[in-house]
Amino acid sequence: MKKILVYLKNYKKELILGPFFKLLEAVFELIVPLVMAKIIDNGIGNNDSGYILRMSGLIVILGICGLGFALTCQYLAAKCAYGFGTELRTALYKHINSLSYSGIDKVGTASLVNRLTNDSNTVQNGVNMFIRLAVRAPFLVIGAAVMAVTIDLKLSLIFFVVAPLISFVIFMIMRKTIPMYRKTQQKLDRASMLTRENLEGTRVIRAFSRQQEEIDEFSEAVDDIADCSVAVGKISAILNPVAFMVMNLGIVAIVWFGGVRIDAGSLTQGELTAFTNYMTQILLALVVLANLIVTFTKAFASANRISEIFSIAPEESGSTVNGINDCILEFRNVSFAYETAADSSVSDISFSLKKGEMLGIIGGTGSGKSTLAYLIPCFYRATSGEVLVSGVNVNDWNLDRLRNLISVVPQKAVLFSGTIRENMQWRNQNATDDEIIAALKIAQAWEFVSKSPEGLDKIVAQGGRNFSGGQRQRLSIARALVGNPEILILDDSTSALDYATDLALRRALKTEMSDTSIIMISQRTTSLKDADRIIVMDDGEAVGMGTHNELLESCGVYLEIYNSQMNDREGNANA
Repeated sequence: MKKILVYLKNYKKELILGPFFKLLEAVFELIVPLVMAKIIDNGIGNNDSGYILRMSGLIVILGICGLGFALTCQYLAAKCAYGFGTELRTALYKHINSLSYSGIDKVGTASLVNRLTNDSNTVQNGVNMFIRLAVRAPFLVIGAAVMAVTIDLKLSLIFFVVAPLISFVIFMIMRKTIPMYRKTQQKLDRASMLTRENLEGTRVIRAFSRQQEEIDEFSEAVDDIADCSVAVGKISAILNPVAFMVMNLGIVAIVWFGGVRIDAGSLTQGELTAFTNYMTQILLALVVLANLIVTFTKAFASANRISEIFSIAPEESGSTVNGINDCILEFRNVSFAYETAADSSVSDISFSLKKGEMLGIIGGTGSGKSTLAYLIPCFYRATSGEVLVSGVNVNDWNLDRLRNLISVVPQKAVLFSGTIRENMQWRNQNATDDEIIAALKIAQAWEFVSKSPEGLDKIVAQGGRNFSGGQRQRLSIARALVGNPEILILDDSTSALDYATDLALRRALKTEMSDTSIIMISQRTTSLKDADRIIVMDDGEAVGMGTHNELLESCGVYLEIYNSQMNDREGNANA
């Protein structure tokens, strides 16, 4: 919780002045029943119209002043709450971007989005309500009771019977509803996850004609939220009728016993009216206080969810600025296991890669190929062993500097809305058009980019939807080439390319990027046959290591993959 409250430090003035002005409004509100009592006893009782007009004017003045204080408080509360919310969301977004892959995997993308949006709004509303009502509601309850005691001690005993009864009703309702509110917030995570999956996978859903099934699943999720909310609403709906019933019975008691006190000459009609007003104020303040506690409960629950994200340590970055070693990359007995996994995804891998060499990685689905590659830029950290870049352990590198040396093209080609030029300048914001065109030519993308009338200014739709799968892959590769990285990781990023384009790409990389060390992950043996070394992965282990020809003779797994692909190509050719 302290990690969140720190974002209120720039709004100390609003936190103090806001409740102060609300307190002044409450003071004026408590004075009004006394003025009304004076009007009834002195003005109406003595038929003094002048006195009535003067006191009525005082009530108007009190009302205007109270309105001014309330509006001032509202302004200060809004400034504080929304400023706090802005700073909190900014800090949370920045922290999420500093998390490692493991940290993001631990929480889940859908939950992170929900905490960044829904939970931060709930906390923001909690701050707003705190400034506006946290002082006013308790003060009105206590103040009205004190004012009643000063008017008539015996009659005020009714307050001390009615108030605990209403408080008991509020407590019992809150005891039921607060856990249900927490449950509702948890259900929002599932709805957010389904929304994200459906929007991202809309083409797959339509390809399999699964629209209705997905609609039904989403409807079930939101129905769960609705059912929970309706259940809470039904219980909360009891609050006002029961509270008003108790209050009205209290007012009946005040009128009954107040009439007796008036006949005895111990109480005036105006004072009885003031008593009734104070009873109403206590009830309304208690109902507001109940709603305020519910709001705070939601805010605390959301604050704890946000604090969980802040408690996840960001990626550790070393201080090494550079390394000098002819061996650009080396793995020494490296193993890695995901936090939630019982077995290692990568087990005891050792190899080295020199500058300008190409390393191929091949293996079945789930064999650990991508995990192995993602240990190099420190997306994940090895659980044992060492990963060295230029002779320095990646854990000791400054992460910005390390990742500036490495370009990664992931399995799924991701482009961002904007222009082709803007996408190409992600690694180097100052990249010239000549540098971009050179990268596009190596990636075999300039052919279709140059045919567009807009050229580098061609608009890229969200996710690159206006390009084919192969075009997106080539643009992603070109983006990684801009800036001449020391290490280029191609994570099965040529899968959508035909064999001719794949061959042209590899030849261009060999001739134009001769100083760049390339790690190519692929399912095709033909894509890797010219590699200086190939690692064959099977169930997280390196079952073979060598050149294409060496592995054909020494590694059964590689030979099996090679034969199956050659048979497929022959079959396709014969067909």
